[in-house]
Amino acid sequence: MTDTALAIGRPLDLVADFPAIPAGWAYLDTAATAQKPKPVIDAITRGYDTTYATVHRGVYQRSADMTLAYEAARANVADLIGAQANEIVFVRGATEAINLVAQSWAAQNLKPGDRILLSMLEHHSNIVPWQMVAERVGAAIDVIPLTADHRIDLDAMAAMIRPEHKLVALAHVSNVLGSILDVAKASEIAHAVGAKILIDGCQAVPRVAVDVAALGCDFYVFSGHKLYGPTGIGVLWARAELLDAMPPYQGGGSMIDRVSFERTTYAPAPTRFEAGTPHIVGALGLSAAVDYVRAIGLDRIHAHETALVREARAALSHINSIRVLGPDDSAGIVSFVMEGVHPHDIGTILDESRVAIRAGHHCAQPLMAALGVEATARASFAVYNGPGDVAALAAGIERVKRIFG
Repeated sequence: MTDTALAIGRPLDLVADFPAIPAGWAYLDTAATAQKPKPVIDAITRGYDTTYATVHRGVYQRSADMTLAYEAARANVADLIGAQANEIVFVRGATEAINLVAQSWAAQNLKPGDRILLSMLEHHSNIVPWQMVAERVGAAIDVIPLTADHRIDLDAMAAMIRPEHKLVALAHVSNVLGSILDVAKASEIAHAVGAKILIDGCQAVPRVAVDVAALGCDFYVFSGHKLYGPTGIGVLWARAELLDAMPPYQGGGSMIDRVSFERTTYAPAPTRFEAGTPHIVGALGLSAAVDYVRAIGLDRIHAHETALVREARAALSHINSIRVLGPDDSAGIVSFVMEGVHPHDIGTILDESRVAIRAGHHCAQPLMAALGVEATARASFAVYNGPGDVAALAAGIERVKRIFG
């Protein structure tokens, strides 16, 4: 990353940091997974190439060194979101993090007649685990509607919530609409009736500055691969007192204190929740990704993506057959539908023009039903995108319009 690229006030121009993005290819599918910058790739290569060893077990020097690096990665991730290292659990991804909370907190604390509050725009990963728990314990699920401009309706939430609601689970940034939740206000509403609140931060952490203390939530989850890090690594943050009271999610090595055939005792959190050999090099890659976004600055990233969203929404809105979804200030994501053209056809034709977007229901089928569509086309932006990518998207859509008449 050059000093020029980071100069204050300059648009981001960091595509050279991403070797998997060839010249002339507009990659607009970051909401699904982000491309990886060279520093992350280098950290992963070093982890396997010259420094690899297991952690928490070996008495030899390299294992001790790798253990220090692994725990330093935990501390680095914690610092990114304003947390303490002992509140960070490494998991395979946000999906596993939500399932962990569902099984280790909700299944232990919910009882028949209790209720869970979700919103209409949630990803399937923030719906299905709660359905499984609700069915198991006899709880019920309620759904917060959206405002006219496709945000979670916090006024409706405040009117709906009651003491029977023990858990609220909401997306910080919608993976379809890019709408940003006022998490602090949502937390205040949840806590007013004694409910705990979990926030899905998958689309937020790569785009906006997150401070879990300021947000006031109880659980926060995100995936590494959307934060320019590797796949197979993710993060659960929870208040220390909650983690300390939760039983293990899985059993095996590392998460124990002492094992006998008569009885097993468990290690303290967060180790209690990391059974088996962890994704060691994944944690190192995630830490490198944290360093990368920090060096740029999340405020700059958000401003850059907001500008690209503004350009994209303006360009698409000028095409009569296009309906752009979500609020004007969506974070890095633009979903749209085209009259008479299925999003899969849009995606296929754009691919011929070397523009990569997402097309489908985006693991948000209840939201699609609420929007009255089967699927959408979705363009999502990152630090490696620029105005040329927006122009390529608009030109590709004009081509789609010509083909379908």
